[in-house]
Amino acid sequence: MNIVYVLLVLVVPLGLLGHTAAFADPRRDALLADLLAQAQQAEPGFTGFSAERGAALYQATHTGGKQSTGSCTACHGPSPQGTGQTRAGKTIVPMAVSKNPARYTDKATVEKWCTRNCQDVLGRACTAKEKGDFLTYMMGQ
Repeated sequence: MNIVYVLLVLVVPLGLLGHTAAFADPRRDALLADLLAQAQQAEPGFTGFSAERGAALYQATHTGGKQSTGSCTACHGPSPQGTGQTRAGKTIVPMAVSKNPARYTDKATVEKWCTRNCQDVLGRACTAKEKGDFLTYMMGQ
């Protein structure tokens, strides 16, 4: 049997399953399902969230919110896997699920921070699509 075949068939899927399963959480899945239903109601034909759109939202500089917080990276840093810092100097634990598996498991906490941060960064509430894209990106980090 070809060693490359063995690696592709056995090792690669096991590694992928281990990574995905390690960060699976039914509360996070329920939150994403709720956001998907909201996004589909707002945009008929919407089929799913995008980590790429979530990354773009995280990295982009926005002009609608506060000048000092024109992007997510202004407080959370360039990588969601690193620590950030509030304007008051307090440390913000990593946003990435791989570094902080408890992130995005409590719906009320997610809504609280999305409400506050979207207003500060975008100058408006985030849409369900934006929240879902953002969470999808963070779950892959």
